Amino acid sequence: MTTEEKPASRDLAKAIPTSRDLAEEMPASPEETGPAPTGDGATRDETSKDETSKDKAAKNAATKDAATKDEAGENEATGDKTADDEAAENAAAKDTATKDAATDADPWAAFAPAPEPVPTRPRRVARAVGRFLIHEWTLAVVGALVLAALMTWPTLRYPLYTIPQDYWDPTLQAWQVAWSGHILLTDPNQLWQANTFYPERWSFAFSDTLLGYAPAGMIGTGPEAAILRYNILFVLAHALATLGAYALARQLGAGRIGGAVAGVSFAYAPWLLAQAGHLHVLSNGGIPLALAMLARGHGYSFRYGYRPARRHAGWALAGWLVAAWQLSLGFGIGLPFAYVLGLLTIAAAVTWYVRRAFFWAVRRPFGVRLLLADLFGGLVFAAAGVLLAIPYFKVTELHPYARRTLGDIDIFSPPASGFLTAPGESRIWGSLHEGARAGLPWSPEMTLLPGFALLALAAGGLFFSVWKLRHRLLLLAGVLVTGILAMGTRFFGGTFTYVPLFEHLPGWDGLRTPGRLMLWTTLLLGLLAAGALTAFAMRVRELAAERIPPWPGPWLRLATLLPLMLVLVEGLNTTPHPVVPQQPAAMRSVEGPLLVLPSNQSLDQPVMLWTTSRFQDVVNGGSGFTPQQLNDVRRVTQSFPDPTSIEYLRTLGVRNVVLLREHLGGTPWEATVNLPVDGMGISREEIGQAVVYRLMP
Repeated sequence: MTTEEKPASRDLAKAIPTSRDLAEEMPASPEETGPAPTGDGATRDETSKDETSKDKAAKNAATKDAATKDEAGENEATGDKTADDEAAENAAAKDTATKDAATDADPWAAFAPAPEPVPTRPRRVARAVGRFLIHEWTLAVVGALVLAALMTWPTLRYPLYTIPQDYWDPTLQAWQVAWSGHILLTDPNQLWQANTFYPERWSFAFSDTLLGYAPAGMIGTGPEAAILRYNILFVLAHALATLGAYALARQLGAGRIGGAVAGVSFAYAPWLLAQAGHLHVLSNGGIPLALAMLARGHGYSFRYGYRPARRHAGWALAGWLVAAWQLSLGFGIGLPFAYVLGLLTIAAAVTWYVRRAFFWAVRRPFGVRLLLADLFGGLVFAAAGVLLAIPYFKVTELHPYARRTLGDIDIFSPPASGFLTAPGESRIWGSLHEGARAGLPWSPEMTLLPGFALLALAAGGLFFSVWKLRHRLLLLAGVLVTGILAMGTRFFGGTFTYVPLFEHLPGWDGLRTPGRLMLWTTLLLGLLAAGALTAFAMRVRELAAERIPPWPGPWLRLATLLPLMLVLVEGLNTTPHPVVPQQPAAMRSVEGPLLVLPSNQSLDQPVMLWTTSRFQDVVNGGSGFTPQQLNDVRRVTQSFPDPTSIEYLRTLGVRNVVLLREHLGGTPWEATVNLPVDGMGISREEIGQAVVYRLMP
């Protein structure tokens, strides 16, 4: 390269602008550069460019002004656009500007996924309904109802005409529900002065009242409505028992399959099949449900212990109210429940004192709101118990012979063999245990088999369970204590078990059948079984986790469901459903007070049902005991119609006597029903299959 070439290349390099030079020469924003220079350094081209831009700006401004004027003139001339239209256009323009600004700020936003659509209100409602329908407790309620309808079949097959077990005690209880609903609507002050056992007072307290079912008794009138109502309540009682025991097991920490076994075993234990005619015994679902609510309110479970963060005063209050409702169904089941709640309350009070006195870190182990809920709920429960007990004390005061004796208790006390004997209504064990039942003095109250499958599961729960050892031992102790008490005087004469309770606990002498305490034994056995099955289900999940995919195989699923199926099979029944005797036409027209003949414990209970059309006063009645006056009426009227019986009935205030022809066979009235009554001061009238005698003054 020559010497002349080097300066030329150096000059060429200087002539080519660099990126820094270009950046420095690029026009900056007005804020950065300020006003453009106007001196000699301004070139002619720049001047022409400035003039051109000024001209364009002026033209644009003129065009915009003209357009604005034209738009204003057009709006004034036509009046098409309103203020709302302008506001909408401004909002749309603002949105467009915002979107454009966002796009300019992030040019890749156009490639982003579409935003999640906002669901409409109908869709949100549909989702909420769907979540509700598949919720555990919704499924539990529906499952309990469907299972109750199937396991009590054919109760709902002919619900207007048939009734479970027999038509004696069930018709009495159908009348009780009807009476409580009727009188609370018409004259609540006369609740305990029922229309039966005339002219006795406090006659509604002659047996358990099922008063808690009074709202159902307000619907419909007459015998058919009463039978339908009874059958529906019969099915619902089984459903509530299943749901209540399931809720208790789940609250204590059992899994779903364990809770299901606890619920099914509690509601369909074989021994309960003998109680199919006693709705007040089958209506026991409020017991485990109240206990579950109280445990939930206090944040307590077997599996997780006491958790203060899970306390809820509302659940505790609801538990007390459910307990009060359970007590209103009858003291036969409710009285032991009241004493159990009393023991639990004492235990809770001691726990509160110990925690407050010795564990200063826990200043308020139950919380102020929970303590107030317990105080208020406990007072409501106690007040309900006292108010319900007053009529029964009145009855025992007027009829001292109504008190139970140890001799009565001895008659109904089952031997130890009764715990392994099933009633005749059991489809699986009924015929097989016929010989064992023959050796029992009173088999309906002494066949106390809780189910062999349940016994096996509970025994396994003593060794393999999610419950802690102390809880298992506590449940075992409860099983043994309640089982011994259920034997009444058969366990070494009851000297140190049942007899002290009978002699010292208020109201305990009103319980006639100790075997019904088997209710508590069954519940505790179900909780033991629930702990075992929960542990078994957890082991199944562990085995399933080793599979690919991690899902239980069909045999593992069957293994978890098999215990539930076994318990269900043992609960299958052959309970008879007889047709209820049809109401005589005379019962719909004859005024009271009246006497229906023949009169005895079995026939008087359907007579009580027949009065549900008009609720006229009747001398007839059936209960746990027979008043002396009713015995006198039955004895004196053996010769009716004669002057002595007629005069006696008039002194009682009886105005009419109804003789039922279809029931007169083998009675004294079979020969006298067609005799004339001239000269006796009474009249005789045929109404259907009944003969009505009107006792004129």
